[in-house]
Amino acid sequence: MFYNIVMSTKYLFPNNFLWGTATSAHQIEGDNKNSDWWEWEVTKPQNRELPKDPSGIACDSYNRYEEDFDLCKEMHNNAARFSIEWARVEPIEGKFDTKEIEHYKKVIKAAKQRGLKTFITLHHFTNPNWFQKKGGWVNPESPTIFKRYAQVCAKEFGPLADTFATFNEPQVLASVAYLAGLWPPQKHNPIESIIVQINLMRSHRAAYDAIKRLSDVPVGLVTNIIWFEAASETSVIDYIATKVLFFLNTDFFLWPIKNRVDFIGLNYYFTSRFKNLKLTPNTNFYSDIGWWINPQGIKEILLFLKKYKKPIYITENGLSDATDTLRRQCIKEHLIEIWKAIQAGVDVKGYFHWSLMDNFEWHQGYKPKFGLVEIDRENNLARKPRKSFYYYAKICKNNEVDGSEPTE
Repeated sequence: MFYNIVMSTKYLFPNNFLWGTATSAHQIEGDNKNSDWWEWEVTKPQNRELPKDPSGIACDSYNRYEEDFDLCKEMHNNAARFSIEWARVEPIEGKFDTKEIEHYKKVIKAAKQRGLKTFITLHHFTNPNWFQKKGGWVNPESPTIFKRYAQVCAKEFGPLADTFATFNEPQVLASVAYLAGLWPPQKHNPIESIIVQINLMRSHRAAYDAIKRLSDVPVGLVTNIIWFEAASETSVIDYIATKVLFFLNTDFFLWPIKNRVDFIGLNYYFTSRFKNLKLTPNTNFYSDIGWWINPQGIKEILLFLKKYKKPIYITENGLSDATDTLRRQCIKEHLIEIWKAIQAGVDVKGYFHWSLMDNFEWHQGYKPKFGLVEIDRENNLARKPRKSFYYYAKICKNNEVDGSEPTE
């Protein structure tokens, strides 16, 4: 007699591994009226295509944050990553709004009351409108200005925070807003893009020092890293291109600040694979917005980051998937690659899926659906957990990935 035996492969994560989701203030809170993004959205001329939608009320998480943290608890999360909105805290230059500071204290406390460690980002793309009108990140005084804001955050939120990240994806901000021209101030200026990156490095260092004088909370930086690979090892031009692009995406920014980061936050979404300098993915694993999903890329990046000898958190990973047909596979395969990196000695401490809920996806508006939770925009922004929500909840609860479990 013969039996079909299904071998179960369990990928058990380290004790005290952190499981969570990530959000950002402007994308979920709504009515962020003192920001440069709000100004850009509401003053949109008829001949400008972007953004596809204004943020408006977003997910109304400014008022419904407790409901949202309840979802995190239901998902067996033990951590949450979210951001403080600078434009609310300092709506007028040099004047800090005590009402908004108290609001964010309530938000942080609500997370902690639900057993969630708080990973707080101080800057997630948006700026106070007054700051942008002073030149934004091109202004050589921007590090001093940002340092003042960071000092207030350290003083007010330090006792409640488990970590601070100064910036989310600073190089993305520099390239998309100042080179590609897709975000405000919609520049196409490579020199300004470099100046912005330098000023963001300076701002991070200044903020790090300021926070450390007031708080012993770990301070890090969240960076978006793309994995680059050549379709053929014999193509010299593709090989050189991938190495140069990867350097610009990693060490160019990280190496100068390496002594002022207590941890590295890694956002990973896709791989760029080149053949004759043209993008040529080798699978059909795509998100709704055309990103090629390559789980092996996250392991390669983690192995590269090992040289920094810093704790690493996966601060964002996910895909736009309106039908929720690929998200479970995406989560599973990325986590298995992360597990492999941990076995190779990389100090990965936690994973935050992007995102808890569908939200305002910047210039693309509300069409991309990254959420484990659907937001029904036709029904009072009702929160509706998807199947992937419960799949991820099981992983968080058991601290492991079942490699044999089907994800379809």
